[in-house]
Parts: sequence; structure tokens; C-alpha cells
Amino acid sequence: MPNPAKPVERKRKNGNPGKRPLPKLSSVTALPAAESVPSPLRDLGAEGSKMWHRIWTSGASWLSVSTDIELVQLLCESMDERMFLRSIVLTGEGEWRDRVALRNIEDQIHRWLSVLGWNPSERGKLGVAEVRSMSALERLQAKAASR
Repeated sequence: MPNPAKPVERKRKNGNPGKRPLPKLSSVTALPAAESVPSPLRDLGAEGSKMWHRIWTSGASWLSVSTDIELVQLLCESMDERMFLRSIVLTGEGEWRDRVALRNIEDQIHRWLSVLGWNPSERGKLGVAEVRSMSALERLQAKAASR
């Protein structure tokens, strides 16, 4: 199975190691980042509203209201549906189909979170953040700064 294609942004950041021609920056359209938490497109439940707020506050630097809002809405609606299905499964009132539906919606939520950059590998592909452990020197410096 071939490796997935690297985003142009990542190639640019690495200095174009493959030396293939990249699109000119002048032809790239910059999307406006989210400056505040937008209003949901449709009503959300309690868990969906919490997710909506977390997504737009934590991902404001790389999410665009103009292009990502519908996907975030679907994600948050799925979170509300997950909570409903979870309550049915946990009380034992549901059938086996409800448990399967719960697992399917959890898988769907996981895929949407990945698409939106909510896991370390996807954030790295977007060039937004990189998770790394602190070196011994950085730990000492952090400890000294906290005193």
C-alpha cells in the first residue's frame, strides 16, 4: 500500500525535499481563521454544544468558519447522537443493534476529528503543532522558571 501524499504545506516547511514544483504561494488562497466561536447552524444538545465550543476555541488557528463549519456541525450532532445511544446501551434497554450503531458513530466521530486535525499525526500534517517530550535541560529550565 503506497504512502499517503504529503500536504503541500508540509513539503514547503521541509524545504521541498523531493524538488518537485510546488504551487506558487501567490496562487494559494488564505482562508480566514476563526476569530471567535460562531453560532451553530442548527440546534445542538448539551454534549454537542460542549464539543462545538471546544473545537472552535482550541482549533481557531487552523479552522475556517467559511469552509469547516458544516463538518464541525455534523461532528457535534454526532456527539449528541452518541450520548443518546450510549445511554440506551448503558441502561441495558437497547438491542445489539444499538451497540453496533454506537460503535459506528464513534468511528465516524474519530474520522471527523482526524479530518479536522484533532490527533497528533493530522496536526503534524497540517503543520499546526508537534507533540514531543521535554529534554532534561528543558525540564530544568521549566522547574527554575516556576520558582
